[in-house]
Formats: sequence, C-alpha cells, structure tokens
Amino acid sequence: MNRNQRFRQQLQAPVLMHAMSAHNPMAARLAAEAGFDAIWGSGFELSASYAVPDASILSSSAHLDMMRAMAATVDVPVIADIDTGFGNAINVSYMVPQYEAAGVSAVVMEDKTFPKDTSLRAQGRQELVRIQEFQGKLEAACAARRDADFCVIARTEALIAGLGQQEALDRALAYEAAGADAVLIHSKQSSPDEILSFIAAWPGRVPLVLVPTAYPQLRESDIQALGKVGLVIYGNHAIRAAVGAMREVFARIRQDGGIHQVDADLPSVKDIIALQGDAGMRELERRYLK
Repeated sequence: MNRNQRFRQQLQAPVLMHAMSAHNPMAARLAAEAGFDAIWGSGFELSASYAVPDASILSSSAHLDMMRAMAATVDVPVIADIDTGFGNAINVSYMVPQYEAAGVSAVVMEDKTFPKDTSLRAQGRQELVRIQEFQGKLEAACAARRDADFCVIARTEALIAGLGQQEALDRALAYEAAGADAVLIHSKQSSPDEILSFIAAWPGRVPLVLVPTAYPQLRESDIQALGKVGLVIYGNHAIRAAVGAMREVFARIRQDGGIHQVDADLPSVKDIIALQGDAGMRELERRYLK
C-alpha cells in the first residue's frame, strides 16, 4: 500500500491513529522516529517558526514547500493543515492537486472566513462562512484530487466560535454530505465535556478527528473508548518543545558565560549528523563516486 492508502485505512480502522505536529523536516523525522502514525503539517507551527501570527499571513507557497520537504523526509503519511484553503472554492481547486503532488496524504480545511484568526487565541476573531459555501469548497477539493485515497478532512469551528453543539452538528453533517472523509471538531474549553457531548450526539458515518490541545487530560485510551474517533492530533507540541528547550539553553549559556556547562546536556553533533541522513549519503558516495 502507498501512504495514501495506509492513511485512509488507518483513519477508518477501529484502532485510534495518532499524529504529531511538525514545522520542518527534522521535527517530522523525530516524530516518525518516536512512533507516531502520521505527521500534522501544522499551519500554527509553521507560522510560529517564521515568527508571524497564525492568521493567513504566511504564503501558501511557503506552506506547500514545507509540506513537500516533510513528505520527502518521512515514510509515514503527512496531513497538511491548509487553514481555509487559501481563498474560495476556486483557490481550493487549484491548491489540492499541488498538495497531492507534494506527497501529502490528506488536507484539513476549516470553515472560517479568509483571512482566519487562530482558534485558541483569547478574544480571537472567529467568523465562519455559510454552510453552503463551505460545502462548495469541500466538493471542489474532492473533485480536484487525482487519487481517490487522498483524504479531505473538514474542520468545523462552530464550538470555537461559541455557536453551540447543534450548529456544530448541523455543519459537520452537511460537510459529510459534501464528501468529507472525516470531520475535525475543535474546542477551546479547558474541559473535554463539550467535545465528549458532541461525540455522543454525532450520528454521522465518517470518523471524527480531535485536537486535544486545550484539554490535555483526555488520554488516547479515553478517546479510543469513544468508538467514533479515528485520529487524534497533537497540534502544537513540536514548536512548544523547541521554544522551551531553546529558551532554557540560551539562558544557561548567557548565565554561564559560555557553553562549558550546557554542552554535555545537548544531543551530540554526531546524533544530529545521523538525523540528517549522513549514512545514506555515505552509501551513495561509496556506490557512485568514481
């Protein structure tokens, strides 16, 4: 099976699939090394890595190029977070084949207006498009894919926008009817109660996708037991881990007046060289440099 087939099969399987966020190929490689089933090509993380807000500021070409680089680095499927699809249904029609050609196995598109505001920002501007408009975008995405196993996942922000469970259900069912292969339901409540209530009420046939950033107490075993969730995404932990580690190391170097204390606590240069794929390059040298 190719990656698209594997992703679709895992998404629909009884066993929960898990994806880790990444913002560059090294983060993707480390996530795959840790045993995650898939890589979440996070728009939030990539925006953060460029030090710009997650508000449709980073260009589609920058995001697409990074997804291509990550897909070329790992063997596990890559899920591209394409925000609102970079415009209307016409933009989506042109963008989806490019992501498919870049080697990703799925795109996740949300029902906010363009430009978007990040979901978990306090007092954020959470404006949703009409249901029919987003159905058109999903239909365009499904029609534009060349491989039937390439997945289109609809993300509704109805709970994020404070519109309530019934609106979220109405939208999710409409998106399923438009051809979505799964529905990502998001919440910024610190308790999982809102999400659990939605899952209990979900009558649809397609699997649900969760991103438990705001309610980390919900474990994979809890999610698995719900029976309707096919994928859990850890949406921003790579960039948070990187920022935390760099802050600590940089502060220690300034405090110590050099690297003599901190160096022993860091991964070795040899480790980094191995992660860069040096062994593969040396084998190519052995075989072809004459």
